[in-house]
Amino acid sequence: MRRNTPIVLLSVGHACVDIYQGSVAALVPFFIAERSYSLAVASGIVLAASLLSSVAQPLFGVLTDRWSLPWLLPASTLLGGLGIALSGLSGSYPLTLVFVALSGIGVAAYHPESARVARIAGRGSHRAMGWFATGGTVGFALAPLMVAAVMSVGGLRWTPLLVLPALVGAALCLPVVRVLQERQSAADPRTPPPAGNDDVASFVRLSVAVVFRSIAFIGLSTFISLYVRQRLGGGMAVGTAALFVLYLGSTVGSVLGGSLAARWDRVAVARWSYLVTAAAVAGVVWVPGPAVFLFLALTSAGLYVPFSLQVTLGQDYLPSRVGTASGITLGLTVSIGGLASPAIGALADTTSLQTALAPLVAMPLLSWLLFRTLPEPRVPGPRFGAPAEADEAVVRAAKRG
Repeated sequence: MRRNTPIVLLSVGHACVDIYQGSVAALVPFFIAERSYSLAVASGIVLAASLLSSVAQPLFGVLTDRWSLPWLLPASTLLGGLGIALSGLSGSYPLTLVFVALSGIGVAAYHPESARVARIAGRGSHRAMGWFATGGTVGFALAPLMVAAVMSVGGLRWTPLLVLPALVGAALCLPVVRVLQERQSAADPRTPPPAGNDDVASFVRLSVAVVFRSIAFIGLSTFISLYVRQRLGGGMAVGTAALFVLYLGSTVGSVLGGSLAARWDRVAVARWSYLVTAAAVAGVVWVPGPAVFLFLALTSAGLYVPFSLQVTLGQDYLPSRVGTASGITLGLTVSIGGLASPAIGALADTTSLQTALAPLVAMPLLSWLLFRTLPEPRVPGPRFGAPAEADEAVVRAAKRG
């Protein structure tokens, strides 16, 4: 437990942040119900969160390559929660977009630095990074339940209650931040350049593969609630259950990915996962009846088996720019899938949701094709290995806090 405490703290904090990524899609049906938005207009809210987050995460990654910025963890957690908390208070669509975008900036600021810290705390372990990624997927899974519970109390005007996970997450970050700042106080704040040769070509192919994955996941998370309600009938509870299954399966995939990578190389694990996922997405779109829940679970697990592996692959392809790599693989290419949501919504408005979701079957296939061209990088030696006393210092600070 002493050795694992830093990863536990970071994983729970990650869950508190990614609740707000999941909350955006979970709020879409309620914006449609209370404000009579069309599917295309409502998906613009997802776009607002994704767009700024996509642009900002690589920029924050560049900053963390130059300086260690541990204070970003609690500050960005609070910003992510504040934006979602304010999103339901105004009936103005532009203001709603501003608040959701504010939350997206908070999420963007969090991920590059947290990924750097998590890999140091985990000593480069794929399992440790898998658990860190699982924290985020747990946050995603809890988001629709939390949003539904709050909306059932009083609708969108009760969104300020959604700030509570941010307060918890910020508090959990403080012991880690305190220790990192103590370690920095006697050292040059500029991060020394790490050793290693960058494989830019492989990193670009990896990033494009993650973009296709993002389009599939965000497209499903934005519209699956409405789609399952149409297919099966029923009210908000059925749609919320579908979104919960989609997010819950991702937690299984994250843990499984780290375990599989401990036995086989990361590229092979990701490649086979994407191939299975393509069949699962086809089942979501075309298999009738309650079986949609099974295919949803398989889809989310399949999309998240490669999730943490892609982060560490990106870091290993760009060992001299770990923050930038994390900002792109954990941020830009993940959230950029939201850019496709308005197009999916517009197609659904003119045809049907089933027709609009059908192209998503091709996304994991394209990722699979790209992974067939990727090499397994050599894992850097001492670069990510943190001395044992660093973990002990975090544990001592957690006990003091």
